[in-house]
Amino acid sequence: MQADPLSARSDQTETAVMKPEVFLPDDYRPAEDEPFMNDRQLEYFRRKLINWKAELLEQSAETIDNLQDSARNVPDIADRASEETDRALELRTRDRQRKLVAKIDSALRRIDNGEYGYCEMTGEPISLKRLDARPIATMTLEAQEKHERREKVHREE
Repeated sequence: MQADPLSARSDQTETAVMKPEVFLPDDYRPAEDEPFMNDRQLEYFRRKLINWKAELLEQSAETIDNLQDSARNVPDIADRASEETDRALELRTRDRQRKLVAKIDSALRRIDNGEYGYCEMTGEPISLKRLDARPIATMTLEAQEKHERREKVHREE
């Protein structure tokens, strides 16, 4: 039996397009003394973002299960009010996490586009400490603070 040459060719094309996997030791942490946003740093942040997204999606699935289980008729008014409050809080939390997943997806796209780690306002590198603490950051701390001050002024007008 002969292999299908078309599928073999498409396998080769996919392999050629795929990036080689970057070796990343379990204890790796980005360091200031290495080139900024090198392959290892990018892989570190990619994995961090992917793991964070997986956690959020798992929590979301648990919430849906819990909400479906708790959708029962509670006869006591106080208990029903308490359950509704809990449900509303849980839904608000999930909505924030949904928005966070979108920001994680955006950060992953920036990694793929070579834009990750650079401030969208100034173009300067975002500190590794900031990215490690908030891997979805799109601005340096200084640019973020300036942006928030401007927003506060506009809100007060």
